[in-house]
Amino acid sequence: MPVDEVHDASSQVPARLAMMDQLGVHAQVMYPNVAGFGNQAFLGVDDPALRLVCAQIYNDAGAEFQEASGQRIFPMALVPWWDVDAAVEEVRRCAAMGLRGIVTCSNPEDAGLPDLAQPEWTRFFETCEELELAINFHIGSSGREMDFYGKTPWPSQGNETRLALGSANLFLGNARVIGNLIYAGVPERHPGCRFVSVESGVGWVPFYLDALDYEMSETMPNDRQKLSLLPSEYYKRQFFSCFWFEHSGLRTAIEVLGAHTVLFETDFPHPTCLYPGGPGGVRDALAELDDETRRLVLQDNAARLYHIPL
Repeated sequence: MPVDEVHDASSQVPARLAMMDQLGVHAQVMYPNVAGFGNQAFLGVDDPALRLVCAQIYNDAGAEFQEASGQRIFPMALVPWWDVDAAVEEVRRCAAMGLRGIVTCSNPEDAGLPDLAQPEWTRFFETCEELELAINFHIGSSGREMDFYGKTPWPSQGNETRLALGSANLFLGNARVIGNLIYAGVPERHPGCRFVSVESGVGWVPFYLDALDYEMSETMPNDRQKLSLLPSEYYKRQFFSCFWFEHSGLRTAIEVLGAHTVLFETDFPHPTCLYPGGPGGVRDALAELDDETRRLVLQDNAARLYHIPL
């Protein structure tokens, strides 16, 4: 897309605030793009020192963006996930700058590190727990998960169809992250951590939790001993998922998961975002819910999770 066709609100604070005011949005949480949805793109920088600086520059700019917005736009900090010590240090530095959450890669083994189930990551989760920073896993949050055109569509499909299929299946990729975190015992060991499944939708989550509960009882008689709760119980205690276009399964998902676990997103400025549509579609999707539930989903849950004053 030519640069002159890109909406100014994609990169400029005044334009973003004007758009938010037009749509009746008080505050937004913002995720990385050019760095990769899980900051995996910087792994391609061969020099480790430069790679770290890239993440730090992004985070410094995020803090400046947040301040320039009058505390209405909240970029999530990038974690240098290829180095556990650097990750812990950067999480602390970003919290000190006032950033409200972090976004990280779901597959640190891509950089030769232990996966997130391993004890080497204990300090990282303890730090996020201590600082009350939400841990965000965006769809496509690793090199192996980011696949818009590749494995999902059949070879004969055209590029537009491949993108549509790839995008739809990418939403479901976060099931892998949720399942691994829970079965690995990360929420068990770190009950103060809060995990967000970003841009993944919510309608599929109740079925997946049913599957996790069932398979735990059927196929892991020994490994399940490390878990004191059912997967669905960990989810309702510590996980959040986001919706934007859903209608048909939204009410059921909210009823099953609990209204306190569901967040609303706009997905701007991706092609699948709600813009330029107004809030009417969201009102229709939530029309049958009571005022308290709507307030939780549209405002209070995010405000609590990201420490946004109202």
